[in-house]
Formats: sequence, C-alpha cells, structure tokens
Amino acid sequence: MGSFKNISIGKRLLLGFIVFVIFISVNYYLYLFKPKNSIDLYQSISFADNFEDAQGLMLEGYEANFKEEDYEYMKSLDTSANSVRQFALFEYDEKSYLVMTSPGTQGIKKLKILAVEELPTEIRDYFLEISP
Repeated sequence: MGSFKNISIGKRLLLGFIVFVIFISVNYYLYLFKPKNSIDLYQSISFADNFEDAQGLMLEGYEANFKEEDYEYMKSLDTSANSVRQFALFEYDEKSYLVMTSPGTQGIKKLKILAVEELPTEIRDYFLEISP
C-alpha cells in the first residue's frame, strides 16, 4: 500500500471532511441532544425505551432520586401529565424565591418569568437540606 504522501489532496480533504462530520455528530449527540427545558425532559422520559435510558437523564450521583416506579407511572398509557411547568429556586442569605418560568413552548423563544413567590421557612429549609 502507498503511504499517506501518495494520497491526492482531494482524497485528503474528503477524509478530513468525513472525520469532521463524525466529530460534530458525536458532539451534537452528547451535548445538544439532551433535554434543555421541561418540555424536552417530559418528552425524553415519555419516549425512553426503558428505565435505564430515562435514569440516564439524571445528574451523576442523583440516580437514586428517580425510581423505576416513578418511570412506570410517568410512562403508563393510563396517565398523562396535566401540565408541564419549570421552576428555578433562587437562594439568598435570608430568603429563597421560587420562580416559575416558561417551560419551553414554541411561541416563547426565550425563558420568561411567569410567577415569583417567596418560600416559607419550612420549605426553604427543606430545599437547603437536599441541595448538593
């Protein structure tokens, strides 16, 4: 077989392009194909082939927070979500706020705030206990 020097520039460019496309495809799958909002997350869980695929959506170290019974209930044909909402929790020194945001609907291009509520002390303490 000939050495790499004997390969024409056109074939080198084609090979480079194929490697580039493969690289971009793998990165697209790993980083861009993951859920970005509540709607994407709901659909990812609903269309997961099995519990392990759905559990793969969990942040590493938090897999135990999503049980197979939860997956089965969410995936069941007898149940469907009444609504899908997205929340953010802002913690300050003495107060915590729960902010409801748009869940990623088609009509809203950017995240929009729908409601803001200061959390009662008991709920604030609960979230402080479970925070990473």
